[in-house]
Formats: sequence, structure tokens, C-alpha cells
Amino acid sequence: MDSVRVQSAAVADLKIQPLSPSIGAELSGVDLREPLESGLRDEIYAALLQWKVVFFRDQALSTDQHLDFARQFGVLEQHPFAPHKRDFPEVLSIRHGEKHPGFENRWHSDVTWRLEPSLGSVLRCLECPDVGGDTLFSDMYAAYEGLPNAVQEQICDLTAIHDFGHFRDRLRQRGATDEDIAAFDAAYPNPEHPVVRTHPETGRRGLYVNAAFTKRIVQLPSAQSDELLAHLYAQAQTPEYQCRFRWTPNAIAFWDNRACQHYAASDYFPARRTMERVTIAGDAPFFSKTVEGNTGQSDALQGHIRLRQRVDNSPSAK
Repeated sequence: MDSVRVQSAAVADLKIQPLSPSIGAELSGVDLREPLESGLRDEIYAALLQWKVVFFRDQALSTDQHLDFARQFGVLEQHPFAPHKRDFPEVLSIRHGEKHPGFENRWHSDVTWRLEPSLGSVLRCLECPDVGGDTLFSDMYAAYEGLPNAVQEQICDLTAIHDFGHFRDRLRQRGATDEDIAAFDAAYPNPEHPVVRTHPETGRRGLYVNAAFTKRIVQLPSAQSDELLAHLYAQAQTPEYQCRFRWTPNAIAFWDNRACQHYAASDYFPARRTMERVTIAGDAPFFSKTVEGNTGQSDALQGHIRLRQRVDNSPSAK
């Protein structure tokens, strides 16, 4: 009975404050330095599935505690190209300042160039500027559901090639030989993922193309692929699909890489911004013709977004 009371108290202390109607929530009333009892772990994960990204503040974790927290949600992976923290190969070190300006200011989902892209990431803030350096997140369920019905139908049968292109360029800049590049290409062959991904746990559909790593749609000629991808990339930029997080030291973001994209605003140069990221391994994306779960953005988004759908789907527009 004592364990039941402790579990109930831990769950009862958890508070969830949404940042927007569909994406992002701050979670409080939990100390991430300690192992989570199963009920609390499940509540945090349920919040992640609902809000696509959850945030915690004032969590002064050690590197080991950061890793331990992430491991409670899955097996961790190592990034093959980016620098890791010394003695901690699973911790990606992200440091920007006067000599190293930020460059992650592009909408993207992480490591979609993997055959099995990540489930999600846990990003910890060590140092941030007084102003600027926010991270924005965009709801890919809403991005898909906000498309005209005809476009939704068109893209559900399409697949796209993903590639680690800009990492390849950086490897060359650091002196990698043609043989080195060939070895990386063999280890990470360009995967073909569905343009619309069915989430393996919620059953909802979301856009799964991003400007950083998606190269072309397999079933379309090059020019038509480029035109459609540009239109789909632009969906992430819709403010109604977004939330924005203002970093503070010891804040943490935990996002579902299968359901959202993110954009790190590089507006703080020459100030310093130091982060550490731990990534949870995922599985192969798929598309299911059966729709499960709540698909329901149709009543949440008003104004020109709905007007655009009505116009695009009208008989005169066809």
C-alpha cells in the first residue's frame, strides 16, 4: 500500500501547462534527478504523445542523470557525425558563440537520413543568452491536416529519399577523404521514407519531409518533386502550428521526433549558447491507410487556413 501512495502522490504533483492549443507543454512538479516511478514515467510519456514536445525548468542534472532520464524512454543512439561530449559518446555537444555561430536555424526532423530515425531527443540547456536563442517546434499532424484534401490524397502514396548531405559537406571540410565518405555512404545509405508518416503509437498522420534532409520524391519528376516539397516544407512555418520555448539555464526539452519539427533561432550572435542532447533510438517510418486516434484539427484552425482549404477544394479550383 505504501508504494501505491507514493506513486499516486508523484503523479498528482505533476502539472501540465500547454504553450499552444496543439503543441508544447511545460511540465512541473517533478524532479528529473531521481528515477521515475512507473506511473509518473507513463504520465510524462502520455504528455509527450499528446503535446509532441514537453519542457521542464530548473533541472540541475548531471550528465549521468541526463542519460538516465532519457534511458527510461528507450535505447540511446550515438550521432555518427556531430561532436560528442568527452567520455560520453551518447551526448551530443552543441556549442555556439563568437567563433562558432549557430547554424541549426532551419526547420527539420532529426536524423531522418537513418533507416530508423530517432524516437525523440532530450535537450538540456547549460548556458543561454539573455535574449534570443529560442527553439521553435511545429506540429506535423496539424501541418498534414491543414493541407487541402486533394493534396492529402496525393501525397499519402508518395515516398521520399533522405540524405545526410550537409554533414557530408562538413566531413569534407574537416579533411575526410573520398574513401572516408564512401564508408559513411555505405553505413548510412539514403533511406526511402513515406511523405506522410503514421505515428506508431498514436496512429495519427503527419508530414514527414523536411528541408534539411529530404532530397526528392521518388514517384515524381525532379521539377514536380521540388515544387511539391517546397509547398510541404512551408507548412512547418505556419504560426498556428507552432510553439516557441524561451530557454533558461537547466531547462530541458523532450520532443517526439516522429510528430514535430524544430528550428533553433540563431539570433543571439555573438553571445554563447551551450546545449547537450541525448537521442532515443526509433523505428522505421511507415504509412497506414487506416487512420486511428484523434485527427482533429479541423475546428481548431480558423481564418485564412480554413478559407484556403475551402477555395482549393472548390469545384472551380479543379
